[in-house]
Amino acid sequence: MPLHRVFLAPGFFGFTNLGDFGYWAHVRDRLMETFARRRVRAEIHYVPTLPTSSLDRRAARLLETVARHVQGDDEVHLVGHSTGGLDARLLASPSARIPTPLEVAPIRDRIRTVISVATPHHGAPVAAFFTGLQGQKLLRAISMVTIAGIRLGSVPLPALLELVGAIPALPGRGLFAPRAGTLLDQVYRLVLKDFDPERQRQIEAYFQGAFDDQTLLLQLTPEAMQLFEALTPRHPNVRYGSVVVRAPAPSFAQVVRTGLRPIQQAQYALYRSLHVLSAGFRDTHLPVLDPEQREALVTAFGEIPGPHDSDGMVPTRSQVWGDVLHGVVGDHLDVIGHFHAPELSPKHVDWLRTGSGFDRERFETLWDHVAHYVVDA
Repeated sequence: MPLHRVFLAPGFFGFTNLGDFGYWAHVRDRLMETFARRRVRAEIHYVPTLPTSSLDRRAARLLETVARHVQGDDEVHLVGHSTGGLDARLLASPSARIPTPLEVAPIRDRIRTVISVATPHHGAPVAAFFTGLQGQKLLRAISMVTIAGIRLGSVPLPALLELVGAIPALPGRGLFAPRAGTLLDQVYRLVLKDFDPERQRQIEAYFQGAFDDQTLLLQLTPEAMQLFEALTPRHPNVRYGSVVVRAPAPSFAQVVRTGLRPIQQAQYALYRSLHVLSAGFRDTHLPVLDPEQREALVTAFGEIPGPHDSDGMVPTRSQVWGDVLHGVVGDHLDVIGHFHAPELSPKHVDWLRTGSGFDRERFETLWDHVAHYVVDA
């Protein structure tokens, strides 16, 4: 029986590079449990990534990781969250060029499945807001809050309030008011100080690397992804599956349900702002759905999601690619285990309150579907 090697590729937050931050920790545990029940020999590998580098450089890093581990008659399965799903598609595509001295064809021939989770296959309008100096500061501040929320379990309320206050400083469609950059610098420094000096150095180095190469953000616009689509044909021997995610649209009713605690209201306000930024998906960017995809979406959501539906970062319809193996109500980070469940060990931390109701049952069902798709390949 061949060994199934599953490679987990992170999105543009990419903080698998930061040691014990646990981007994939909950996912790995659930996958291994399901593989054990199916009596499948499997090993799971984390892929260190280049957070905002170009897709071909990220795919090269994925290739290097696979080549380092694969041997014998091992079978390869690529699972990517967010832009990690695009890295996997690029590596598997028979005509895509990967900037590496390694031989690509032997690795491609071993790939059995490519599974994307909340991946912007048809682009993410929010990427356009992160380009330019102020956009980079916004992305850094959001990433910093994410890392702190997951690692420390909380974020200082003043930092959240300033971050929420900076995002609406986008007048119209994409330019920050002058003071926004100052606010975002303050948010970053306010959250960074909660870490010890060694961790601060690691985080600073991580973000400096991300700032040095912002190519990925330009490649994730819907217009650029149309070109990506044309240049990455599917491999005929690979099964492609997608997990599609939709978060509840912001509403006054959810503001009330969120409760009176200021920290929770600030988290929900941040989600509302991100949802607005991700809602610029036009009808012309919507992919054409085949009958099986339409049926899967209606089964999951009761309807076909529209152009303004998203998981808070990526439009829901943009996530459809290949077999829709699972659809779920949740947000962009819920699906990799960062939802509210402090009673579990290790605890699950949810820094982005969306009112999705995502819980352990949804999480386990989602990743069971992924594991079964891998095994059935």
